[in-house]
Amino acid sequence: MSRFQFVHQHRAQYALRRMCRALDVSRSGYYAWLKRPLSRRAREDGILLAAIEDAHRRSRGTYGSPRVYHALARANIRCGRHRVARLMRQAGLYGIPKPKRKGTTQSEAGRSVAPDLVERDFTASRPNEKWVADITYIPTQEGWLYLAVVMDLFSRRIVGWSMQQCQTEDLVINALSMAVVGREAPVGLIHHSDQGGQYTSTSTQALLNLHQIRASMGSKGDCYDNAAMESFVASLKREWTHRRAYAARSEARLDLFWYIEVFYNRERLHSTLGYLSPAEYEELHNDTP
Repeated sequence: MSRFQFVHQHRAQYALRRMCRALDVSRSGYYAWLKRPLSRRAREDGILLAAIEDAHRRSRGTYGSPRVYHALARANIRCGRHRVARLMRQAGLYGIPKPKRKGTTQSEAGRSVAPDLVERDFTASRPNEKWVADITYIPTQEGWLYLAVVMDLFSRRIVGWSMQQCQTEDLVINALSMAVVGREAPVGLIHHSDQGGQYTSTSTQALLNLHQIRASMGSKGDCYDNAAMESFVASLKREWTHRRAYAARSEARLDLFWYIEVFYNRERLHSTLGYLSPAEYEELHNDTP
């Protein structure tokens, strides 16, 4: 980027005289630069930047340059990855950085813990082969809203979810029930979670046994044993809830429903899926339950 380009891009933020002095250029030189006809490359950059801004806006400001690049490719706009990154950087467009996550796992003594059947292999060859589950929490002015989710590792689709103001076993049972009914869970399906008391509870284990679902649990306090779900929670926080302030739990419920069912499952490009959405990935493989 030339010094005149920098001045032009930031003219609304800083005084022209001060920028010219800091960059050691003259105002007359800047005005002369404005009158020059744009090069073909500059015109193409302007057209491409408009498409980039549109893709970034459609992602609700969440996409960084890799996902913007793939969104443009899906729209048959041909360009280089580095060019997209450069134009986004110059325009001040960025993705959302990952936050640190505080765990919600609360183990209870005396309850049986299932073996780890996943062993950090977060791949699946077909739908309903492996599910992963977890609980997170969302702050509102009324207090915490707890969210339990179940993800199918084949497509990274959220197939079950539940929200309530207390972190009880009903929270995970409702999310699991939604997944079981909606996906017609086959015998032998693996359900992987942490060792939280909600997952080791008698009621949760009874529901898994009723549907002949095999329980699996990672080691206590190790987030890498449920890394796929940790990734979803991180995306939810950095892309959505950390950018909002909820006055009430009801407001948060509606917003989380929209993020999960509309944006994440059906629109958001997932790098693990070759930059398809979970719904598109399942449709592509023609194996959706």
